[in-house]
Amino acid sequence: QVQLVESGGGLVQPGGSLRLSCAAIGRISRIYTMGWYRQVPGKQRELVAAITRGGSTNYAESENGRFTISRENANNTVYLQMNSLKPEDTAVYYCNADTVLTAMGYLRNIWGQGTQVTVSS
Repeated sequence: QVQLVESGGGLVQPGGSLRLSCAAIGRISRIYTMGWYRQVPGKQRELVAAITRGGSTNYAESENGRFTISRENANNTVYLQMNSLKPEDTAVYYCNADTVLTAMGYLRNIWGQGTQVTVSS
């Protein structure tokens, strides 16, 4: 079994920064694409950023260069550095691993429990 454990959320003022972390725990051989998604009540979960094992990245257009996703393959960890935060960035942020190779085989579409980010003065 594999778990994704997120940390780093919280309350921040507009214009501030936060760094989210997500560690994958379990008998993991390899994780392919990892990503961050966010969701607000009444809306669908949306992609924030994703990164392949090789380091290729994909960002939502709304971020306009404010966010940076990175990962450490050796530690099975993915990060999201968020700068110049706006009130509209307020959401629950979820970590995702699309495919994980474990000792028992492949696991697909694994989600973390979510971490709240609130941007408010």
